[in-house]
Amino acid sequence: MRGRLLDSSTEIKGINVTPIIDVALTLVIILLITAPVLSISGDGVKLPEAQPRSGENGERLNISLNAKGELLIGKTVVPRDMLGETIRGIVARPGGENLLVVLRADEGVPYLAVREILEDARKAGAGRLAIATLNAGKGIQWKPAL
Repeated sequence: MRGRLLDSSTEIKGINVTPIIDVALTLVIILLITAPVLSISGDGVKLPEAQPRSGENGERLNISLNAKGELLIGKTVVPRDMLGETIRGIVARPGGENLLVVLRADEGVPYLAVREILEDARKAGAGRLAIATLNAGKGIQWKPAL
């Protein structure tokens, strides 16, 4: 007579969840690494590379100028002729005198446009200006503008 090939004691009595947990934790780690990169590059600005000094801490106002010429303060599109008035209103708020205005301009934007925006920000009362750049391998940095 033929015997059974499988012993009845080797039956599967449950699901091994260890591989499922390994895959889930790997996906969480990938999400944690990629989420900050995705949130920064959402406005279509490709920054030039430079060798910046270390960044400054404190309150910041981010102004972005993308390759299409759109001007954004934070995530809000602002018409070019309203930039000075908008910055003046923000600087006039309590604590606005120490505000660091960081200009994030696409590398394809003419330097004249960058210079004009910095001049408008200075005329509007912003005392601390900086230009954001990419430092190869270190991500986004900002460099004080003179």
